[in-house]
Amino acid sequence: MSDTLTVHHEHPENASEFVANDSRAHWHDQSLWFVRSKRDKAASTLPEWEELRARASAIKQHAMSRLGDYLEEFERNAQKRGVTVHWARTPAEHNQIILDILEKHSAKKVVKSKSMLTEECHLNPFLERNGVEVVDTDLGEWIVQLLHQPPSHIVMPAIHIKREEIGELFHKHIGTDAGATDPPYLVNAARGELRRKFLNADVGITGVNFAIAETGGFVVCTNEGNADLGVSLPKVHIACMGIEKIIPRAADLGVFLRLLARSATGQPITTYSSHFHGPVEGGEMHIILVDNGRSDILGSPDFRRSLNCIRCGACMNTCPVYRRSGGHSYETTVPGPIGSILAPSRDAKTHKSLPFACSLCGSCSDVCPVKIDLHTQLLTWRKEIFIRGLLPWKKRIGMKFGRILFANTWMFTTAGRIGRWLVPKLPRFMVYNSLNPWGKQRELPPMPKQSFRQLYQQRKPK
Repeated sequence: MSDTLTVHHEHPENASEFVANDSRAHWHDQSLWFVRSKRDKAASTLPEWEELRARASAIKQHAMSRLGDYLEEFERNAQKRGVTVHWARTPAEHNQIILDILEKHSAKKVVKSKSMLTEECHLNPFLERNGVEVVDTDLGEWIVQLLHQPPSHIVMPAIHIKREEIGELFHKHIGTDAGATDPPYLVNAARGELRRKFLNADVGITGVNFAIAETGGFVVCTNEGNADLGVSLPKVHIACMGIEKIIPRAADLGVFLRLLARSATGQPITTYSSHFHGPVEGGEMHIILVDNGRSDILGSPDFRRSLNCIRCGACMNTCPVYRRSGGHSYETTVPGPIGSILAPSRDAKTHKSLPFACSLCGSCSDVCPVKIDLHTQLLTWRKEIFIRGLLPWKKRIGMKFGRILFANTWMFTTAGRIGRWLVPKLPRFMVYNSLNPWGKQRELPPMPKQSFRQLYQQRKPK
């Protein structure tokens, strides 16, 4: 399975393909808004919700300000518990460390719980090229793995796939009844197949939601229990962790656990919040601390707060652009608003279109449980894209024309007057054509009979 698209396209081009299927685009939009609504209801049940957000933000900012110290403290305390700690600067180093561990144990079968870091490092295709069978045991991840697709969402990786398609997929791969779409039936069939994978696995791999410097332990949150099962049967547990996942104290953990599930899916807490503090008896535990550009982001005053992210996905669920364009249109491991900050931080030239995949409505910042100023950072990235000379000529010309138009009162009011009169009279092909990409999937609103200036003059107190 490959988790990257071989040919890179700009976000608008990918989004056009997604919204061309009108019914799927609307279904995707409504599904994510349903999750966003559950988040709002869950948040409203806690009078201290805003206090929790403020405290979580302060803890993360403090942890990032002393990141090196806390990582070293974590390493010391983890080693005291019998854990082997590895450091990786790049995805290639991360993948090689895992392969070395597998070869040491002659391991050929791996079960893996959901981990966006391993997606970021393209671990699955690397191990498969080296003769290792890797099975993603989160149901959504397993579905996209069978489809040879990357996840489209960091919490709900198969949110873009309908159950009819899943029924066809399972019929093909695990022999379920043709045409079956009943969720309990499909889930039970998947459970039976994955149980066999668990029982035959040589090594279990997990991600890390939170690592605690004070104790040297870490926490993995799942709703299916697959991480627990995946590391309970094999004797070797490898945990893969971005260095920003560190928090200082065990006492801080409760703040984040109360925020994470409510923000992600509207649940009071994830079904399983599993704490790991060392290897099983007679086994091994390895933790790989991965940088992959995080230190560079930490050194940026404008973007370092993006490292506070706890990967809840709330910004994606609320984003009008993400909901209507799908996660694959971003062509990056973490899509949506937070991904549109992180991806250009690593490769601005490749991902120069992502900061513009945003309406600047600010809803992402409003729902972020750790209060990242997402829309502000996206606006800052737009400026940075221009400064680096990466802004496409169409946008440069459009902005120059807009600057002239908005700076001249007479020109602005005249253009508005002509537009209100002329546009409704034009033949449709003159308004909706290739020169108007905005109108590909949208209709212009009815033209107002009066301008704002005219209304203001009428209603202004005498």
